[in-house]
Amino acid sequence: MTTILDNGDRRHHLNSILMRESLLDKEVEKSTETPVIRMLPDTYVVKIGGRSILDAGKAVTYPVVEALANLLDSKKLIIGTGGGARSRHVFSIGIDLGMPSGVLAELAQADALGNAHILGALLAPYGVVAIPPEIFGHLLPLFIRSVPGVIFTGVPPYSLWEHPPAIGRIPPHGSDSGSFLLAECFGCQNVTLVKDVDGLYTEDPKTNSNASFISEISTTEIRKGNFETLPFERILLDLLDNSRLQKQVQIVNGLDSDKIRAAVNGEKVGTIVYGDR
Repeated sequence: MTTILDNGDRRHHLNSILMRESLLDKEVEKSTETPVIRMLPDTYVVKIGGRSILDAGKAVTYPVVEALANLLDSKKLIIGTGGGARSRHVFSIGIDLGMPSGVLAELAQADALGNAHILGALLAPYGVVAIPPEIFGHLLPLFIRSVPGVIFTGVPPYSLWEHPPAIGRIPPHGSDSGSFLLAECFGCQNVTLVKDVDGLYTEDPKTNSNASFISEISTTEIRKGNFETLPFERILLDLLDNSRLQKQVQIVNGLDSDKIRAAVNGEKVGTIVYGDR
């Protein structure tokens, strides 16, 4: 919208609440808190773990592929992939060579993209396509209306601009947070993180068989619990607290592929983590 100043020269100026304001002002920032549209409200984001699922080979991956294929009959799926053992190996070399987090993030992106192509090949008979990161965001609405599902590298493209982590140099934004951010931006129905554990436990169940399962927990409770390890990226806690559209994620065990279908359909079959905003 434009308005004409009543000064005789007929100049047109933009009528904007932000025109003469500093975008760093707290009150100005608060004024931008408005409703957000959902661009793809009928889609579902499913993140498939690289190390936990794809690295496990045919015995684990094929049932997951079948579960996803069955979902495609009734659901529009946006499938993210993570890196696997290769990412950890490359991280080890990069850290030893003194590489910054931004370079490590570039390398993680490449590994996750490889897994996207692998999963894309397995789901190709069902009409699913793997989309390169360079065009994914711009053409996602087109692809998701043309095919039953799409696959992308879940690692967000921060690359050299990756945020420095508080501890160490491992990039804080991986495929969990990347899949969540995409779901938040496009306003998808829900986010399911497929791992090789049932969800969150009081301790690592792989090292302590007496650890107790947690079916539902808030980000605040997780922070207060001071968990030594989590089955998802810690940066996801901050993203959940600040999100506008996605209020929770569910972590499920992909070794029981039926749980993937149940989680996408809104059933509680793993651990639900919700934000405290």
